[in-house]
Amino acid sequence: MKNLVDILDLSVEEIDRLIEVAADMVASPEKYSEICRGKILATLFFEPSTRTRLSFTSAMMSLGGSVLGFEQAGSTSVTKGETVADTIRMVAAYSDIISMRHPYEGAPIVASTVSRVPIINAGDGGHFHPTQTLTDLFSIKNKLGRLNNLTVGLCGDLKYGRTVHSLISAMARYEGVRFVLISPAELALPDYIKEEFLRGHDFVECESLEEAIPELDILYMTRIQGERFADRDEYERLKDSYILTRDKLGTAKETLSVMHPLPRVNEIDVDVDDDPRAHYFDQAEGGRYIRMALILMLLDSGRGIDSRLHGEPDKTLSCSNPHCITMTERGIKKRFIGDRCAYCDQKAKKREV
Repeated sequence: MKNLVDILDLSVEEIDRLIEVAADMVASPEKYSEICRGKILATLFFEPSTRTRLSFTSAMMSLGGSVLGFEQAGSTSVTKGETVADTIRMVAAYSDIISMRHPYEGAPIVASTVSRVPIINAGDGGHFHPTQTLTDLFSIKNKLGRLNNLTVGLCGDLKYGRTVHSLISAMARYEGVRFVLISPAELALPDYIKEEFLRGHDFVECESLEEAIPELDILYMTRIQGERFADRDEYERLKDSYILTRDKLGTAKETLSVMHPLPRVNEIDVDVDDDPRAHYFDQAEGGRYIRMALILMLLDSGRGIDSRLHGEPDKTLSCSNPHCITMTERGIKKRFIGDRCAYCDQKAKKREV
């Protein structure tokens, strides 16, 4: 494997190995401090980021490597009309590995089809965020000692939350994991995620955080993402749907792990920060080590184009997702897996004849 576009690009065995190596990096950082000397990581962030971008930078520097890149698309040739594919071809000539974030879903898939160096998806629209999922799994294993036989509550924006989508697809592969999906009806988990990953699994959907808390081993809070809404009025109506307070934790297990991919707005009250069950800042810190382990794995996998794009052309279908990379990128050959777009996983529509 030479790219990480989707968490499913990693086997369960590879995930477990990454967690093992990351734990060793925490315990013995000096063993790894020069292992990537002479290697260059390019961080291409077409969309704002703090934790993910800085943790990638910190990870590569902790391995003895160097970093180049940009943190906003406005300072690049994208403003002149350059395509994602051309940007990646150019940057691949200057680096050994690339991490990229992009507002359009499927952009890392496009990158993986043209890059001569490994591509890491650091988030594509509301689609996937596999390195956040690795961070989450690393934190869960550290705090609870296992990744199986858990009841996981996911609360807030389950429709646009790429961290939620990736975490569900990863944890559905472990035995005995039950999901409690807590959201307003307008922000419910997309049907394709339920059909793809939760079919045959134990899960429930509800709108009450208070009713769900007592049974949870993990409470994964998420921000209502204003930047994903086409209708600002709808965002204003939903933005304060869930606010976790110390009082609401009164019925929770003492062993509960409260997590959040960050940044938070007001969905977790600051009074919760001092609760021993609040693990979101430790969770973020662990992102540095799991990304160090991932960089090593991908660099060891070798160079060369390794496209993960599957599916077939179908002239009877078209993608209707306005946030799909196929809507803006020139020269893309549109492909479909069944009736879903191969780039964004959204259900396609029949072309009018």
